[in-house]
Amino acid sequence: MSEGGAGHDPVGEAALETISGLSHFNRWMYETIRPHCFGRMLEVGSGIGNLSQCFVDEGHDLVLSDLRAPYVRRLQQSFPGHDVVSIDLVHARFADVYAHQLGTFDTVFALNVVEHIADDVRALENCRRLVKPGGNVVILVPAYEWLHNELDVQLGHYRRYTRKTLVDAFTRAGLEVTNTQYFNAVATLGWAVTGGLFARPEIPKAEATLFDRLVPLWKFADRLLARRAGLSVIAVGRAR
Repeated sequence: MSEGGAGHDPVGEAALETISGLSHFNRWMYETIRPHCFGRMLEVGSGIGNLSQCFVDEGHDLVLSDLRAPYVRRLQQSFPGHDVVSIDLVHARFADVYAHQLGTFDTVFALNVVEHIADDVRALENCRRLVKPGGNVVILVPAYEWLHNELDVQLGHYRRYTRKTLVDAFTRAGLEVTNTQYFNAVATLGWAVTGGLFARPEIPKAEATLFDRLVPLWKFADRLLARRAGLSVIAVGRAR
């Protein structure tokens, strides 16, 4: 779950390290997107492999990737025997540089990646080019621009989304949207307080650990709200 410049990413890496210890949360995110993923999969922006591990543990055909070289090296060490590649979704010569990978995947998914990219439509369009006709592009991004605060600034987020704005980006990228939903409603309060009210520049580890222990309650809250609100928004698009 990382994309952006190719150098060191201390703030993003610290966030990924914190999230790596949230086993219940990572499993919840995996279970949420898993029904939309099939066949040969590419994860764009694997970071340190928090979600990758869930797919690998269940034997899925997964190619891992990241733009940042330190993450690519770490993924290669953590997932021996699995393909790990470097992919820049907005490379000026994308079709030439990645020609051997175009149209080779059944599913491309990117979680907390597209918000780091200035030209999000171009990034989504290139995700579409990587999948076969009928394949899925699965994207999770932060929700609600009114929640944009110091945490977003430190993490390098260009924007946050709603269902409508994410669907619009998918449509402009040539993807047929088949599913949308919000995810993790309760955490909107924590994000607003931590990054907004207190303007903290990083995710507090102690609070995150407590949040992880209570994931069954947060899952119930999402079901109660019919997934109509959340800290994140998910969209699934089919390549035509």
